[in-house]
Amino acid sequence: MQFAELLSAKNFREAVHSLARDFRTKHALGKIHQLGLVVPEVEQAAKALEAKGIGPFFIASGSPVLWNERGVDKKFRGKMGLAYHQGLELELLEPGQGSDFYRNHLDPKGGIVIQHLGFLCKDVDESAKKLESAGFPTWVRGRLKSFPLTTEFAYMDTISETGFIIEFISWRLLGIPFSPPPSLIHTLGRLEKWSGKRSISL
Repeated sequence: MQFAELLSAKNFREAVHSLARDFRTKHALGKIHQLGLVVPEVEQAAKALEAKGIGPFFIASGSPVLWNERGVDKKFRGKMGLAYHQGLELELLEPGQGSDFYRNHLDPKGGIVIQHLGFLCKDVDESAKKLESAGFPTWVRGRLKSFPLTTEFAYMDTISETGFIIEFISWRLLGIPFSPPPSLIHTLGRLEKWSGKRSISL
């Protein structure tokens, strides 16, 4: 699904929360926190969305300390951009190197594709096990670390049922559950733009 379809909806938030509604209800997933958007190039996509009044995006590149795909550990490196729009987190993701996980969802025409729906949770592994028991295996189990912040995530193979991948996300700051507020993300994005360096390496 193209992100442009949601942006053109009369009610953006209502359109987002209609995605995979039956599946979310059946598995008690709650409200969507994040839209995972695959793009050819993060900085170019961020610039285009910022021109529409979305963002600014905080952009960073790096490698997860853990990327286990279908039970196989891989070394992955990529770039992402984060911003909020009408209370929803938008995550821009490039194809990256070391895995085709994002690359396989690229639009050949360069559009912004909604790849996954992200949900905050207390325990990523516990949430993943519940979907696994319902027949939806973990596709990728990963971990990002940038002291003092740790992000645990799991991508679930739910495409056949919903058309999207489901992601579980858990943030911790010095071991304490934490969710970066939109104001912090946008401030970091403004600082990047002010400095002239649009992306940092983590």
